[in-house]
Amino acid sequence: MFPALLLPALLAALPFKASPVPGGVAVVPVPGPRAAYHGERVLVRKGARGWEAVVGIPLSAKPGPDSLDAGGAAVPFTIRAKHYPEQHVTLKNRRQVNPSPEDEARIAQEGALTKPAWVVWPEGFEPTLKFLHPTSGALTASFGMRRVFNGEPRSPHSGLDIKAGAGQVVRAPAAGVVVLTGDFFFSGNAVFLAHGEGVVSLFAHLSKVLVKDGQVLKAGEPLGRVGMTGRATGPHLHWSLSLNNARVDPRIFLQGTRGAEGSK
Repeated sequence: MFPALLLPALLAALPFKASPVPGGVAVVPVPGPRAAYHGERVLVRKGARGWEAVVGIPLSAKPGPDSLDAGGAAVPFTIRAKHYPEQHVTLKNRRQVNPSPEDEARIAQEGALTKPAWVVWPEGFEPTLKFLHPTSGALTASFGMRRVFNGEPRSPHSGLDIKAGAGQVVRAPAAGVVVLTGDFFFSGNAVFLAHGEGVVSLFAHLSKVLVKDGQVLKAGEPLGRVGMTGRATGPHLHWSLSLNNARVDPRIFLQGTRGAEGSK
């Protein structure tokens, strides 16, 4: 059990603008404190107007009608369309485009290891959903981009890249517990930080990890240093943010930046 003192007061209003698009976040009124989206439990909070579900929408979601399961009752909402640009990247290491059989085996093992980290709900944590910048630097528009590596299409980019110099300190953007650290084929040196109620951050391509599994961090505490380990063409921080196991645009929760609906 984690310290109760880490629990902030309930928010009367959520500190961000809803963006019900693929890669965005919908805020849906629900009749009670429990709800699920496509089988995944979602964050539910009591606001000034009653219970509301804060729903991460995966990049693979199709625009149109959708619904939550709230105690067996379907609660409808609508996903709006969103266009993300395409990005072409040239990698010198061809194994990072077409992994060898040995690499594929490693990737599968790492997938099994990291899968549970995305759905951790640590006791004693309630996310503020208002995040600090994890490191200084220019935010790119990379989230959601359809990636083409050496001319071969790949999955959309599920994180935000921050341009930063090698060795620059990376800090926790909000309080959380470190649920997993490691050196992964694509992510390189990485840290998974669970903020509570299914809200999880991944910090990737680090040159150095400064924390251990199970360590509790306050907002602003260091967790690593910027690098270019894993599949990276230069030093930068890759930050993925997940709600109910759906990767969403971290810019939604950064004050003064444009999130998933910044361009149509």
